[in-house]
Amino acid sequence: MPYNPQNPLIIQSDRTVLLEVDNPRYELCRDSLSAFCELIKSPEYVHTYRLTPLSLWNARATGMSAEEMVSVLNDFTKYDVPGNIIHDINDYVGRYGRLKLIKEDGRLLLRAQDNLVMTEVRHNKTVQKFLLDPIDARTSEIPMLERGRLKQALLKVGFPVEDLAGYNDGEHLEMALRTTALSGKPFCPRDYQEEAAEMFWSNGSVHGGSGVLVLPCGAGKTIIGIQAMVKAQMFTLIIVTNITAARQWKHEILDKTNITEDMIGEYSGDKKEIRPVTIATYQVLTVRRDPERAKNKSRKALSEEDEDDALYDPDAEMKKATRKKGLGEEEGYLNLELFNRQDWGLIIYDEVHLLPAPVFRITSEIQAKRRLGLTATLVREDGREDDVFSLIGPKKTDVPWKVLEKQGWIATAFCTEIRIGLLESARLDYAVADPREKFRLSSVNPQKEEVIRFLLSRHKDDHVLIIGQYLDQLDSIAERFAAKLITGKTHQRDRETLFEEFRSGKIKRLVVSKVANFSIDLPDANVAIQISGTFGSRQEEAQRLGRVLRPKSDGSVAHFYSIVTKETRDQEFATHRQLFLTEQGYRYEIMDAESLFAQEE
Repeated sequence: MPYNPQNPLIIQSDRTVLLEVDNPRYELCRDSLSAFCELIKSPEYVHTYRLTPLSLWNARATGMSAEEMVSVLNDFTKYDVPGNIIHDINDYVGRYGRLKLIKEDGRLLLRAQDNLVMTEVRHNKTVQKFLLDPIDARTSEIPMLERGRLKQALLKVGFPVEDLAGYNDGEHLEMALRTTALSGKPFCPRDYQEEAAEMFWSNGSVHGGSGVLVLPCGAGKTIIGIQAMVKAQMFTLIIVTNITAARQWKHEILDKTNITEDMIGEYSGDKKEIRPVTIATYQVLTVRRDPERAKNKSRKALSEEDEDDALYDPDAEMKKATRKKGLGEEEGYLNLELFNRQDWGLIIYDEVHLLPAPVFRITSEIQAKRRLGLTATLVREDGREDDVFSLIGPKKTDVPWKVLEKQGWIATAFCTEIRIGLLESARLDYAVADPREKFRLSSVNPQKEEVIRFLLSRHKDDHVLIIGQYLDQLDSIAERFAAKLITGKTHQRDRETLFEEFRSGKIKRLVVSKVANFSIDLPDANVAIQISGTFGSRQEEAQRLGRVLRPKSDGSVAHFYSIVTKETRDQEFATHRQLFLTEQGYRYEIMDAESLFAQEE
């Protein structure tokens, strides 16, 4: 292909792909590229993507072929696509499905496409321990309980397994969708919700029943989960981030289906109900045998940060748990037996990108149960996306945020990063601090309160969420601006009262900690002001924008402000936090606080 200067893409032989932002074809190229590439960084003028094995395998799992991927690169590249890139795409995509798990005569079998692949697998020391005696040159028997661990091991050595071994049906549960919700409103799932649920279910065949559905916050992932339940017609375990989310799931199930209240159980710190539909929290599943000791350790480690979030913080939990082997009581987890307390036919993992390590390990042993992961982003800061792929299933659908925005299903949002300096008196403390303390000092910069004052004045008639993670900072802001405050220390009953007052318009300002990052339905929230976050967490940035993406009844737009201390660690992490949303098509307007304040004059 000759040189084409009009195209926006430069593809390099090290699998990095450079995309020019200031190009007429940028948006079309970005949307096509994100289907099979991972965004690495996104400065002003050139965005860097990388072709990774997992990004290629996930694209293949959604039905995209190697030929289609190469065609995208050829369509947008300035120069010839390097030959090794075409070879790598064909090689990696071709590996998906060369090994299949099947069930024959009551045995679990690993079958290779050809003898050479099986020979390579049998000589891999990591994989050998999961293989029983050979059946033939292309087939080995696998212990039933090693189905998940084998898939993990094979993925790590470059062979993503296509799992066609099927599932054990759980206990039958008759349920149907309502055409008129209990609230009195007509109910009909949206087209993309129907398509996503069908992609997961695949007519109940071995090609369905396990996988991850990626849709924007506010797109109705709960509705898709409910549709999957109706298709399954089996006892269902739903795992969510917190009690507020659990009760929202319960409300939606009661509102949209013929399931009655006595058939739904809550399994949390407050209750231990096990019923045909049981909703549990990640927090209660990872409670250890000595909860008081664990609680004290969490408090000591977190200092000013929100204690409640540490109980289901995946990074903290995984670092502790991945050092251990085995599963169950010997590890000190009190409630993991819930997975075997009922004959579940379907397990739904809400916010699957938060899955803690203990739940990963029990999931590796229950591969015969259907598993649905729901999330707005598969980004995991601990790098364990491959375990989600192995144990929950591959990505089955990924609906771009901007597509649903154009269709009116989520609100149009404008993102603005406002940069403000440190006071001269704070510069010395910042200069001599260690890296973690530098981040804290720049995050809690008291100068941020002046920006909040300006934004609250600008949005005095809007529903405003002020979101952060440091409790002293949140206390100060709530007091100064006479706003209600919700943190991990707020009693659940009080949280629900305040959320309801915000929904009804009785209060229009709410200061919230990390407990509001996930699964909080506040449809009228149209302004979010982020004052501090969890280092460079891309998924947290996406979730926080998601708090204001529910479509507004008056068609108004949403605003997402991030207040950042310039030339500090706060700004460095903010750049990384924005990666995922940049990939989805959001652009951040960058402005100095001085320019903002000048608008008052």
